Amino acid sequence: MAPITPRAFLRTCSLAALGFIAFAAVGDEYGQAPDWPSNEMHFVRMFYRDGGYSRRGGDRSWTTDYPEAEYHFHMGVSRLTRVDIGEQARMLRVTEDSIFDYPWLYAVEVGRWYLDDIEAARLREYLLRGGFLITDDFHGTYQWEGFIESMRRVFPDRPIVEIPEADEVFHVLYDLDQKIQIPGIYPLMYGRTYEEDGVTPHWRGIYDDDGRLMVAINFNMDLGDAWEHADDPRYPEPMTTLAYRFAVNYVVYAMTH
Repeated sequence: MAPITPRAFLRTCSLAALGFIAFAAVGDEYGQAPDWPSNEMHFVRMFYRDGGYSRRGGDRSWTTDYPEAEYHFHMGVSRLTRVDIGEQARMLRVTEDSIFDYPWLYAVEVGRWYLDDIEAARLREYLLRGGFLITDDFHGTYQWEGFIESMRRVFPDRPIVEIPEADEVFHVLYDLDQKIQIPGIYPLMYGRTYEEDGVTPHWRGIYDDDGRLMVAINFNMDLGDAWEHADDPRYPEPMTTLAYRFAVNYVVYAMTH
């Protein structure tokens, strides 16, 4: 039997997807879902307020791609690994004590985020105590400045570096030697893989004193869109496949380091 591709697998789950999305809509702190873990692993989306680098009104950037990204992420990780990942996603503020119950945290559109001193201190504590943060979907010089303005409050004394090719995060399960830019769907519709002046993709990181990667910075990329549109024929399957492999490696790394 020929292997089932991620896209073909996801298409077989369309009815389940509808049910899950309705379920996921209450799978967060606003829907009175429990803020404690019910499984070994949960997709945890980080709440933040939009800062001065945001060109939007309100505090909505942190919700980008919800809940479809969560659904497809869950389906991919549960199919490709034996990690006990919960169907219910979580949405948490870093100031909540329950954040320490979750080893894996996702923050999207961080070129628009704002962390005050209290939030930055709590995120620093979370990461130094073993937490793992993935940042995603921010592009170009302007958004980079928005990102590092708050990240400097988190780690004023730790450099942001390019993750070495030999780092275990690129090899813990899948060997991610062949990297391509993983774009959002809307630039693709106009024949591009980049947004603003973010032509070159970067996989950057921040490490602790023992060499453990604490923050995986996916810059000039949009993994969330690749997950969200995994069953959309407009989104190229090789890019979705690579985004899933990054997801799996990030999860396995976070669970084992």
